Amino acid sequence: MPRIPSPAIAAAGLVGGYAVARWTKKRPLGGVVLAAAGAISAREWQQVAGGKAAAALTGVYVAAFAGSHPLAKKVGAWPAVFGVAGAMAGASWVVTRSKG
Repeated sequence: MPRIPSPAIAAAGLVGGYAVARWTKKRPLGGVVLAAAGAISAREWQQVAGGKAAAALTGVYVAAFAGSHPLAKKVGAWPAVFGVAGAMAGASWVVTRSKG
């Protein structure tokens, strides 16, 4: 089975978590999507780049989620979510590109 790259999983978790929360009107359900994608990404980061890189990228993932909230007040919800998802994917790619 082909492996889905961790940058795509992380970005999809941020976008998908927000989309599920918004469209179902159940924030905890969006949190489940966000957490599941984060856990899958963290496992991939650990396998590809090691524990320190996985911990750092997990911190970036959480910061991206948290940072999207104040950013949304300035640029709107969807632009903020897509912006932080793109930044997260970029960070993940930079850290894992030469290792996996």
